Amino acid sequence: MKLFIGLLLGLGIGFGCRWLGIPSPAPPLLAGALLVVAMTSGYVATDAWLAKHPARSKADCGGPTGETRGTRA
Repeated sequence: MKLFIGLLLGLGIGFGCRWLGIPSPAPPLLAGALLVVAMTSGYVATDAWLAKHPARSKADCGGPTGETRGTRA
């Protein structure tokens, strides 16, 4: 559903910009459009990968006090 809404919104913005004569906020060349697709795909793939792999160094991160497991008294 999110993909459909995103595509519909993108098409609507593109249509509106073209109809009103406003410069498009997207790159006009194929290479620029492919760059946007590649960045979006990388963002989505990384988000999916990170969701499946929990952080291995969580115990080393400081909490509200900034103390880690090794610095506690």
